[in-house]
Amino acid sequence: MNRYHLVLGLEIHLHLRTAKKVFCGCYASFYGDSPNTHVCPTCLGLPGALPVVNYEAVEKTQLLGMALKCKLNSFSRFDRKHYFYPDLPKGYQISQYKYPLCEGGEVEIEDGSIFQLERIHLEEDTAKSFHKDGNTLIDFNKSGSPLVEIVTKPVFENAIDAVNFAKKIQDIIKILDIADVDMEKGQMRLEANISVRTKEMKDAGILPNYKVEVKNINSFKFMEKAIKYEFERQSQIIESGGMVEQENRGFNEKNGSTIPQRKKEKASDYKYFPEPDLPPMEFTNEYFEELVNKLPELPDQIFERLQNEYKLSKSSSRFFSSGDGITLLDKFENLSKNLDPTKVANTLINKPETRALEPEEFELVVRPIQTAILSEERIAEAIETVLTKEVDAVLKLQNGKDQVMMYLVGKVFQELKTKVPTDKIIQIINQKIKK
Repeated sequence: MNRYHLVLGLEIHLHLRTAKKVFCGCYASFYGDSPNTHVCPTCLGLPGALPVVNYEAVEKTQLLGMALKCKLNSFSRFDRKHYFYPDLPKGYQISQYKYPLCEGGEVEIEDGSIFQLERIHLEEDTAKSFHKDGNTLIDFNKSGSPLVEIVTKPVFENAIDAVNFAKKIQDIIKILDIADVDMEKGQMRLEANISVRTKEMKDAGILPNYKVEVKNINSFKFMEKAIKYEFERQSQIIESGGMVEQENRGFNEKNGSTIPQRKKEKASDYKYFPEPDLPPMEFTNEYFEELVNKLPELPDQIFERLQNEYKLSKSSSRFFSSGDGITLLDKFENLSKNLDPTKVANTLINKPETRALEPEEFELVVRPIQTAILSEERIAEAIETVLTKEVDAVLKLQNGKDQVMMYLVGKVFQELKTKVPTDKIIQIINQKIKK
């Protein structure tokens, strides 16, 4: 199979966090609510209902475009994309085709590789279908939610780069605070456009004349598996003299395979034309300049600043500027006002149980142990006082919430007004509440 090379592009679908849906006044926060309780004639697709653009969604899409180094178009419009699904009752989707909000752009991943974007556009999401006992049930709460689509060029040659790219996009979105990106809830969905070419085609710069789109992948791990499976499947078809069919496929999480869903349409099949119920949008240079001022510090900038300002290592700086570590950045900076930044960083990274401590409790963990000698009776007395006051924390610890232990240790330090070896306190607490 060394003769064959992967050609891969990504589409990342993002649910924006807005107060209202993209073309109507229904509230867009519906997760966990009863089906069909966030609906109106517009998002139900009833005849005569007219859309109105939600400019909060437009602005957040443009902020994302700026963060990804796109060209923001001064002229943009919405188009009708025609196709039939049971969860798209009006028979078309309001999307963008010829004049998207953002074009081009690029993203640099950790190893220095840079990958180009094709476009970013805004559209409405469909409803959600449920299949039960041979029937299809539809919840329209999701219908009309603002959905951003980030489309790359076919620039990836392996699954690992694609995963790292998607993770970087997720980090940028978290910093921008424009969406929740909970992949299990479908707030960020990955779709991979996969095809295979020979070495000769690659050397000549020739792209395959087909692509297989694996849709609605809800984890980075599953995307990596889907890409690798599809590469092997398509390579085997070509090796045996066959032709790979252009189609949409889904990913079977149980056995790690992809499964056919439907034939993949071309752009001409959708019969795009300008949305007649929405006027084109025009943006001035002054508007774009105001938008720049709303752009926060981005992950790469945070990474550099943490090294320069706080003298953190590259690994610690990477932790607080990517992944779940982004949520601890503010805590790190606040604690570092009074404590050594390197010690704060090492404690937050290596002792997850300290992340929930109050600043005073955290400080007692970080500062050097004092030389005061306390009797075991005084330590036991302080522990007894804390356990009597902190009934809820004790119950949580007894029920297996081990992370509460460091909270109780911090309270003991406060009671003693000094610090003693943590292991001794933990041992006594365990003796008192578990035996």
